[in-house]
Amino acid sequence: MRRSCTGTIAPATLALCVALAHSGSAPAQAGDRAFYSQQELAAIYRHSPLKPPPPDSTNRVADKATAAELGQRLFFDTRLSGNGEISCASCHQPERSFTDGRVVANTIATGTRNTPTLLNAAYQHWFFWDGRADSMWSQALQVLENPREFGSDRLHIARTIYGNDLLRRRYEALFGSLPPLDDAIRFPLHARPDAQRQALAASAWLSMSQTDRDAVNVVFANVGKALAAYERKLVSQGSPFDEYVQGLKTGNPEKLAVLSPAAKRGLKLFVGKARCDLCHFGPAFSDGEFHNIGLPLPERGVADKGRATAIPQLKSNEFRGSGWYSDSPTGMAKDKLNFLPAPEGELGKFKTPTLRNVAGTAPYMHDGRFATLQQVVQFYADGKAAGRGRSVGVREATLDLIPALTPDQVSDVVAFLRTLSGRKISQGLRQPPSSN
Repeated sequence: MRRSCTGTIAPATLALCVALAHSGSAPAQAGDRAFYSQQELAAIYRHSPLKPPPPDSTNRVADKATAAELGQRLFFDTRLSGNGEISCASCHQPERSFTDGRVVANTIATGTRNTPTLLNAAYQHWFFWDGRADSMWSQALQVLENPREFGSDRLHIARTIYGNDLLRRRYEALFGSLPPLDDAIRFPLHARPDAQRQALAASAWLSMSQTDRDAVNVVFANVGKALAAYERKLVSQGSPFDEYVQGLKTGNPEKLAVLSPAAKRGLKLFVGKARCDLCHFGPAFSDGEFHNIGLPLPERGVADKGRATAIPQLKSNEFRGSGWYSDSPTGMAKDKLNFLPAPEGELGKFKTPTLRNVAGTAPYMHDGRFATLQQVVQFYADGKAAGRGRSVGVREATLDLIPALTPDQVSDVVAFLRTLSGRKISQGLRQPPSSN
């Protein structure tokens, strides 16, 4: 039963009463603050503004302009790939919010997971859907040598930089002299370590001295650090939601008007009844951690074990934050690895993606199974029913706290999510730098 408001009461109290009486309606602009409970307002304020990315002590050039400029060149350079046709921008396309619009990545070969956006990736502390990299620069290196993605090797990449005057000048001005990579006896055309020790590149790697291997690894790590310096600049701020939060704080009617009534209702659900911010909290709209949400097993293919497989890979990665090629291997970088959970308890867990710019990053989930935001929200809106069917590992019980939503409420949440798209990254960052 709806409550009624009678008698003579103060305007602020009246606004609150009206909001309670019409909980399914959006507020008039003057009553926006009264539309939300104090708890909901506090939650809303925790989501904005988006401050500058946290520093990365493992990468000493993370915030150097010259490193970002070199990284931007490398990001768009197809010569780093094994076939000379693939660049980072092949999957992380600037015009597609730095994704590729595919269900799963497809470059040299078809991948197994959806390509996540690079927008605001600098706010994360684990990388890839399963978190098998603990820094942005380490993540980039794995892609370069993945046979399904770049299909390249660290010797080829180092030689590419050495053989190009512009890249070599930029690299050496930043990191110091390159090793004598024109010496074909010491440095083969292609070489990389391989656990199977079967590929020709792996045999060539074993033929090198340890000193020369270390020298190439330093170059390879620096390539990742330069790429990370560029990617850290891909920060998208100034969304309609951020402007609305300013309006809530200041009472500015123009800023309060940037969200539609449906989006305001969706925001109230997001921080309230729907409990979306159990995992999607803070300015990045992500806790940065890993959860099993009970997605049913795919009809075909091998079940993806997620974080359970990634933890051993992370610990053994020579380019991890606590490794020899890190610029700060102790402290937080070491602690992150020391307190990792046991892999067997992480089956089917995947990282909580950011929701900023989510309207431009379809399809969704780690396997790209949902084509639209409506389908994603509907999955959660189905409540306990969403976890039915066989899945990898055990679905987290906290998801049972999320109540079922009506179709109208699902649409309202989607309307809100569409307000999280920030300003476009500047044109200068969405293309290769000039060749000067």
